[in-house]
Amino acid sequence: MFVKNIVVGPLQVNCFIIADDTSKEAVVIDPGDEPDMILDIIKNNGLTVQYILCTHGHFDHVGAVSDIKKETGAKVALHKDELEIYSAALDMAAFWGYDIERLPEPDILLKDGDVVEFGRIRLNVLHTPGHSPGGICLYGDGIVITGDTVFAGSVGRTDLYGGDEKKLKESFKRLMSLPENIRVLPGHGPETLIAREKHENMFSELLL
Repeated sequence: MFVKNIVVGPLQVNCFIIADDTSKEAVVIDPGDEPDMILDIIKNNGLTVQYILCTHGHFDHVGAVSDIKKETGAKVALHKDELEIYSAALDMAAFWGYDIERLPEPDILLKDGDVVEFGRIRLNVLHTPGHSPGGICLYGDGIVITGDTVFAGSVGRTDLYGGDEKKLKESFKRLMSLPENIRVLPGHGPETLIAREKHENMFSELLL
């Protein structure tokens, strides 16, 4: 499995490109900015992007969705409960002093339990609200992409529109029930492990 992390934009978002080594079918997860850099990696590795997956709709995670879709023709997918946040991303970006392209309508509205397949890879959709109403994590092949739900040593903020501390606690517990050897690929900051977050995350004692 090909896994490439590209840190993009002024808010240092982790954009992930994941591909099947054999078929070269791929997904792009959270293309927040710098589409040219993302597209160069796709082209240089001979990848065919099937889906653009949004862990949530905040502008720093979706700012390059339009450009990536235009160039690849990939289908845009996000959770059905995130549509309001995604639709407001342009205005949210402007409020924070940033400018992004108008976003395309999503092609697929995901729900908990869905499976995204490309090549031989299967990523399971876990609905993990709290940071935002339709936040998702993508779990499979020894990894979980957590967006802004869990970071190394921390969790996502809940003070933005649609945030919910109680739901974040439930989502954190759900993620900590995954096998301890699972690699955690968060939306910001370094990679970690479920084991490390389960035993060392400063929120574990509070939330578990």
